[in-house]
Amino acid sequence: MSTAAQTQSPNCPTVPLSSLDELWFQVAGTRCNLECSHCFISCSPHNDKFGYLSLKTVRRYLDESVEQGVREYYFTGGEPFLNKEMVSILEAALEYGPATVLTNATVFKREWIERLRAAEDASTFCLEFRVSIDGPNSETNDPIRGEGTFERAVRGVGMLVEEGFLPIITMTRVWDDGDDQRVLAEFRSILAEHGYTRPRLKILPRLKIGAEAERTEGYGQFERITHEMMEDFDVSDLVCNHSRVVTDKGVAVCPILLDTPAAILSETLADSKRDFPLAYGACFTCYQFGAICTNPTSKPMEK
Repeated sequence: MSTAAQTQSPNCPTVPLSSLDELWFQVAGTRCNLECSHCFISCSPHNDKFGYLSLKTVRRYLDESVEQGVREYYFTGGEPFLNKEMVSILEAALEYGPATVLTNATVFKREWIERLRAAEDASTFCLEFRVSIDGPNSETNDPIRGEGTFERAVRGVGMLVEEGFLPIITMTRVWDDGDDQRVLAEFRSILAEHGYTRPRLKILPRLKIGAEAERTEGYGQFERITHEMMEDFDVSDLVCNHSRVVTDKGVAVCPILLDTPAAILSETLADSKRDFPLAYGACFTCYQFGAICTNPTSKPMEK
């Protein structure tokens, strides 16, 4: 990333935390079984910059979240299912509200999915899976995510569908914009072969930080949010306006800026409720595309 891309403007706009609607947990830190060449926080089997969260820690923040009015929970990594307590963590979260887990679906065990099926059935709330697959075939996906990952991920999706889940398939756009409809059509076709006949698909923009900055390019000098851009802009489109993320280093402003020291705000949710400067290139992407981290059209929060 260029020096210009990292420089903060002293006059950049800020965004308030209007309400703490969503709480994220960086439950696997930066540890992942894959090493995707576009990962914005450079997760890998060897990246221990952020560590795992224990069930005990998650429960402590779940308890605090009730006081803060949190309505929905997200679990991410790294790969969340590398955390040995992941199934228990999701079971606990479903006692508090709807939960979503972001996964590459390559390490699933059937007994985990069966337990989670039973947990959602017993809960008032819904459990969502967001599965990352970057292309409708191995030729598109595997150069980004690693050899054999497409077939493993699609098998994982099939396992979810067999248990009655309807996962959201997210894909980072690593093709030309004009190819979106072709990619979506091919994805629908291949997923139908695995029993997922009406898949929920979401294309994500590239975040030009972390590994992606090395793969292609970082943010340019003028890819920044200005005060003029914020005039008449709906700040609720920015995830930092209505969520925070728990890490093993404290509460951060959002799941994207973890490698930015200023993004770690506090030890408690209550103390994290302050304005944050929109001083980073990734903020520009969120401005362009909205709250890309949260779900598209979701199922009802309560059943």
